[in-house]
Amino acid sequence: MKTLKVEFCGEWYTVEPGSDFGVGRESDLTIDDNPYLHRTFLRLYGDFGMWWLANVGNLLSATVSDSTGTVQAWLAPGAKLPIVFQTMHVMFSAGSTTYDFTIHAGDDYFNTSVSASNNSGTTTMLPVTLTTSQRSLIVALAENVLTQAVPGRGVIPTSAEAAARLGWSMTTFNRKLDNVCDKLDKIGVAGLRGGKGKLATNRRARLVEYAIATHLVSIDDLALIDVAAQKAAEKEAEKSAE
Repeated sequence: MKTLKVEFCGEWYTVEPGSDFGVGRESDLTIDDNPYLHRTFLRLYGDFGMWWLANVGNLLSATVSDSTGTVQAWLAPGAKLPIVFQTMHVMFSAGSTTYDFTIHAGDDYFNTSVSASNNSGTTTMLPVTLTTSQRSLIVALAENVLTQAVPGRGVIPTSAEAAARLGWSMTTFNRKLDNVCDKLDKIGVAGLRGGKGKLATNRRARLVEYAIATHLVSIDDLALIDVAAQKAAEKEAEKSAE
């Protein structure tokens, strides 16, 4: 095994073979003093000649992806996975805050590349089609994460704050959020439902994690927020004029 490098908020940490590295509220990598975050949430360690990432918490989950966003996994409490890519991005939410850090490995067991493209040359990464309003909703929730100067932490707005940003009523926002979560749940995205017929209570955070990790939305999509707000204002003005 080769040495691991962990990058968080512009700071670098080295994990040598044979050592054990914790990530959490009070660990080798201290993320934040956020009371919703476990003292040690994630663990990096070597076993069977490979590096592994394990979720040693009992409440929070993490979203893990490769550098291209084409490979994505949901690391639930008690789960672990081998680090098989040279670059792995890890995102998780504690309370209203989403955190992310990057693992850089010397070993590269799998080399992922994006192979699906349409005729215009742009890349198609996911087997899901979103409407403009659905994409606007995701961008409104992910805005703070997308615009952070240095990757590391971002605050996810409440439903009321995101709805106001888009100029939507809470009824409209919740309906569209339901539709987005249902659509992604049907293609196998975990964490958007809390059980049979029930939507997860932390689905906004999970939706942001998945959208960022898989490159479903990017900073280039931020203009959609203003477009949606303008359309909502024009629609409201039309109603007032009737």
